[in-house]
Amino acid sequence: EVTATSRHYVDRLFDPDPQKVLQGVIDMKNAVIGNNKQKANLIVLGAVPRLLYLLQQSSSSLQLRTECAVVLGSLAMGTENNIKSLVDCHIIPTLLQGLLCPDLVFSEACLRCLRTVFISPVTPVQLLYTDPTVIPHLMSLLSNSQRTQEYITQIFSHCCKTPEHQTVLFNHGAIQNIAPLLISPSYKVRMQALKCFSVLAYENTQVSMTLVNVLVDGEQLTQVFVKMMQRDQPVEMQLTAAKCLTYMCRAGAIRTDDGCIVLKTLPCLVRMCSKEHLLEERVEGAETLAYLMEPDVELQRIASTTDHLVAMLADYFKYPSSVSAIADIKRLDHDLKHAHELRQAAFKLYASLGSNDEDIRKKITETENMMDRIVSGLSESSIKVRLAAVRCLHSLSRSVQQLRTSFHDHAVWKPLMKLLQNAPDEVLVMASSTLCNLLLEFSPSKEPILESGVIELLCSLTQSDSPALRVNGIWALMNMAFQADQKVKVEIVRCLGTEQLFRLLSDPDTNVLMKTLGLLRNLLSTRPTLCILANIADGNTAKELIMTNDDMLQKIKYYMGHSNVKLQLAATFCVSNLIWNEEDGSQDRQDKLREMGFVDVLHKLTQSGDPNLSDRAKTALQQYLA
Repeated sequence: EVTATSRHYVDRLFDPDPQKVLQGVIDMKNAVIGNNKQKANLIVLGAVPRLLYLLQQSSSSLQLRTECAVVLGSLAMGTENNIKSLVDCHIIPTLLQGLLCPDLVFSEACLRCLRTVFISPVTPVQLLYTDPTVIPHLMSLLSNSQRTQEYITQIFSHCCKTPEHQTVLFNHGAIQNIAPLLISPSYKVRMQALKCFSVLAYENTQVSMTLVNVLVDGEQLTQVFVKMMQRDQPVEMQLTAAKCLTYMCRAGAIRTDDGCIVLKTLPCLVRMCSKEHLLEERVEGAETLAYLMEPDVELQRIASTTDHLVAMLADYFKYPSSVSAIADIKRLDHDLKHAHELRQAAFKLYASLGSNDEDIRKKITETENMMDRIVSGLSESSIKVRLAAVRCLHSLSRSVQQLRTSFHDHAVWKPLMKLLQNAPDEVLVMASSTLCNLLLEFSPSKEPILESGVIELLCSLTQSDSPALRVNGIWALMNMAFQADQKVKVEIVRCLGTEQLFRLLSDPDTNVLMKTLGLLRNLLSTRPTLCILANIADGNTAKELIMTNDDMLQKIKYYMGHSNVKLQLAATFCVSNLIWNEEDGSQDRQDKLREMGFVDVLHKLTQSGDPNLSDRAKTALQQYLA
């Protein structure tokens, strides 16, 4: 219920005497500090439009306009609903307009309120960019005071969410204007400036390449970042500086073997993963480290031997332990709610560590209960944990050794198959990639997966709008068809259907094409054993289906003359299998392909500059001579 006192505060804003209005605003300010109920009441009673009106009036005294900005800033400190109400009343354009006033105290109050509104997750950041004069004006205000610097850089770092935002800020001189703030006497200013650089450099080559050459007071920017990572600096600063260097490295501006990465950034991030840090520091440290070394096997090797990292990450799963040293009950409650973020971060880092090196993968799978943890991660309620767990599994599935041992021992394929039912696309891509590896011929999981009715599922993936899913679906079928018995091949062809096969042969994505030709090759190659010859009589073999489909044959012929040698090779393989002599009906197939001009194409290919291709073509032609 809205109390009478709240109503009284709002009524005073409409008093004809300016002095009484000012006193009313000051009283309101004192009443709302730290009182969320009072804030909500005043908003419901319509205080916001009136405060904004008074703030805009040139007839209002500067003191009144400033006090209005302060009260609005206080209302913004309340709940997300408060912020929504303020934004709906057009507080942002009004305050931005207020920044044109030269008075420092007033513009600081406007900026403080803008900062509070913009850092809320419910505020659309796009509102900062609607008026193109705003960013250059904010840049020009940076030199006014330390508070101005703190608020403006905080607004920038929160509102830079897309490559377009990065470009706008870059083009308006963000780097030159913000760099000097890294050596400001104020810690808050230094920290916000550093955050700005981390969001500007993320996946941005243009920004990163520029940063490498920036000097701050005669010192290279990278060295300034390195100093900020020293152990005597606050953890937040160490972490953000490490992120800046990580992003510059990933964007190609710093080499992965540069001392500032190998000797400073990587050890700093590993240090962040240790027990004594707060949950969010451990999460951010692990995720940043995973990103830093993702493409570089040398960094993966160095990290895996730094500070027992692989074992240290195992602690991420035991958190918070029953005898946790967290005395603060609020902290414990917070951490219990966020413990899944630790598991996600650990899976991501394990995935990155194990993406190339066999010894590291072995080390990971031998960490206590690791496979069980991944298996339970695959069915957690948090989608982020499921995605990270499947990324980790995918990374480990690149190992022949692991596929033959731990993957088999833990029946990993079962939860993986479950995950493939109605998952979002990003999970599907990772899960189906992993499945491709589990279907390789030497993987003991191949048999049980086949029996679980996976063919339908994979065929449906080949119809996805996402090229990555089409590739994975067809790739898994290709692996499945390799040296498979006739029953499996017939089932694949029946389920996929010749029409869909043909559609895939006209796919705009080259990878899909390659894998489809690979699938055809595997469907058409027969092990020369009698049992298969017995099965051919059913007339529904892959060969028959291809031979009676002229469109498909024309497609294969077209790829034999393609500019991509890999496609030519795959297509020539298919033809080879169709005309192989020792098999029933080969004579008819040879005749038909000769009539369609295949022999001429093969003759041409024997002259190819690619030795594999010319050999394959010669082998095929010999079938006609035999």
